[in-house]
Amino acid sequence: MTRRSPHLLLGVAVLLAGCAVGPDYKRPEAISTPGFKELDGWKPAAPAELSNRGAWWSVFQDPDLDALEAQVEISNQTLRAAVAAYDQSVAVVAQARAALLPVVSTAPSVTRAQSAGTAHTRTTNTAELNASWELDVWGRLRRTVQGDIATAQANAADLANATLSAQALLATDYFELRAADTLKALLERTVAEYRRALAITTNQYKAGTAARSDVITAQTQLQGAMSQSINAGVQRAQLEHAIAVLTGHPPSALTLRVAPLTSLVPVVPAGLPSELLERRPDIAAAERMMAVQNEQIGIAIAAYYPQVSLSAVYGFAGSPLSQLFDTANRVWSLGASAGQTLFDGGDRAADVRAARAVYDEAVANYRQTVLTAFQQVEDQLSTLRILQEQYAAQQEAVSLAQRAVDVTLNQYRAGTITYTAVITAQNTLLLDQQTLVSLQQQRLVASVTLVQAIGGGWSAADLPKL
Repeated sequence: MTRRSPHLLLGVAVLLAGCAVGPDYKRPEAISTPGFKELDGWKPAAPAELSNRGAWWSVFQDPDLDALEAQVEISNQTLRAAVAAYDQSVAVVAQARAALLPVVSTAPSVTRAQSAGTAHTRTTNTAELNASWELDVWGRLRRTVQGDIATAQANAADLANATLSAQALLATDYFELRAADTLKALLERTVAEYRRALAITTNQYKAGTAARSDVITAQTQLQGAMSQSINAGVQRAQLEHAIAVLTGHPPSALTLRVAPLTSLVPVVPAGLPSELLERRPDIAAAERMMAVQNEQIGIAIAAYYPQVSLSAVYGFAGSPLSQLFDTANRVWSLGASAGQTLFDGGDRAADVRAARAVYDEAVANYRQTVLTAFQQVEDQLSTLRILQEQYAAQQEAVSLAQRAVDVTLNQYRAGTITYTAVITAQNTLLLDQQTLVSLQQQRLVASVTLVQAIGGGWSAADLPKL
């Protein structure tokens, strides 16, 4: 080999390094639809905008909720674990990029040896630099880097999705807690009303115009309402504990003030279905996994081609140490190698087929994720529309039930009806009032779920550029 041969080989290898076998990634088309069916003919009374894309919960205009949500990203331990997983994937990208560069090492040594049959010893000193470089002629290393970048971006999208899920869960728990507060207040008012009803029946009994059974019935009804009021505290305590854990605190460290359920139910516009492809972190994660699997196809195909490497050594070897770096002690070498598998029994072909199959699976998962996103938005839009209509009807039912209680109680005082009619009217009113509280809670939870279904203001543009 002439002195120019290694340089010629290096130049050819560098030129070939621009080649990469395998398919280049293009995002497959997703199943689409021109619009959401549930938006036809339905205009929310007061649609809310996500003015702050990060703090999507601000649309509910609740300072207590704002304060709690701000702690989720900072203190939630599940999210901290997801952050650590993303950081690991970023480190993997750095490792993959390092493989594109030469590896340079050194191992200075001193060797003292004696030949058999002689007392003469010789000391050899070496100081050499060793370099090796795998040329990425067929793009295997570059595709590995691109695949690792896509994996890290998918992890970033998973982190965003986990954050959104934790925030939505906290908002759901918060509104359920406020529903428990509202229910307890309702039951306390009901207990007060039942006490007044008991006083009326007691007076009627003392006057001889009512039976003893009426008093017992009124007492039973009062005790039942008191029992329900006490029981409402069980769910509230559990929800408060859950909120504490979501915000990264032990349950004993968080106490929320009692407050009623808000009457505001914001409905965030869903936009166009095509926008979900850029607004949902789970869709972005599924899309990035398609890119990962596409690169795996190229890596599998690259195994058909030779693996080309360069190596070099430069340094000094000699004795004594004081003359080690003399020109006469200089040593160097430059080499190139290419490894090629000649027969593998179909192993590489199977790898390529498997990589293509995994890619097809990723495409199907991506399209299914998009379809599920469409379904979730449609579900919450229909839920909000139907619950809005039901809530209005239930408000009228509560109003009529209250009138029925007032009328029957007056008739009982007048002695024209039995106390059974009063009990029936009061039970109907309480059930209607409880249903009204439950409907308001469901509307707020559906509003939270709709925000989550459209991505909470997240955007694919938020993915890191690694």
